[in-house]
Formats: sequence, C-alpha cells, structure tokens
Amino acid sequence: MKKLPVVLTVTAVVVLLGVTGWLHDFITLGGAGRTVYTVECADGAWRGTTCTGHLVAGDRHRFKALKNHGEVLYWTAGSPQPSGKLGDCTVSDAKNWSCRQAPAQPPAITLAMKNGRAVATPGQATSHHCVEKWKWVLLEQGVTWFHEADT
Repeated sequence: MKKLPVVLTVTAVVVLLGVTGWLHDFITLGGAGRTVYTVECADGAWRGTTCTGHLVAGDRHRFKALKNHGEVLYWTAGSPQPSGKLGDCTVSDAKNWSCRQAPAQPPAITLAMKNGRAVATPGQATSHHCVEKWKWVLLEQGVTWFHEADT
C-alpha cells in the first residue's frame, strides 16, 4: 500500500512532462516534422504582432525535412490545398533548414526554419502571424483573451 502514492506521483510527473513537451513541440508524434501554428485577428486589425480584437486559431502548416534528399515537404493540415516540395535545400535537421521556392510549387509560408521557428522570407511581406502550439491549442478551444502573436 505504501508504494501506491509513489507510483501515482511518478506517473503524474511523467504524464505532466510528456504533455508539456508535446505542447511546446519538444516532443512530436508520428515524426511529422515541424508545424507552424498561425493565428488570425478577429474583430480587429493587426498592428505589428498585436491584434486590436482577439486572436483565433488559424491554419497549421506542416514541414517535413528530408536531409538525404535536400528537400522539405510541406502542407496545410486539414486543407484540400495541394502539398508542395521545396528543393535546393540545406537541411541540418528538422528544426534547421533553408530552401528556395520552386516556381511550379504552391507557395510555402516560409522558406526556412531556425531552431524550430519559421523565418521570414527577406523582401517578402508576410500576412501570417504565428504562435506557439500551447497558445494555438487554447485558441482552438475557444479561449479569446490573447491579443499578441509571437511573430
């Protein structure tokens, strides 16, 4: 009987660490690569990264880096839009890569990832604002008190 509280405590800690790792994209399921979580500004306008209304969950853009092929596959989760493939890529790992946009491919929201974060394309105005996964999950569940995007 004395072992039960210890086992429950250890199990709770392991589960909590796992969920925290998943919410911060430290742990990814199914080898999906990296996901960029976008947000939109509802009932307001963007002023830099601040929404004068409130944030709502946007699209999830997924990227899978193929180091051996020098390519990055990308798609929008749950969207009928076609997937695409970036070629001519320098791939260090799933969190660090840069590519050139192939003209025949659908546009990607980023052409580079650094430390697991999308890098803005130089000379290209972006209409995408991103947040971390934990914030996107809360927005997806209807939480409306956020006004600031990460990028």
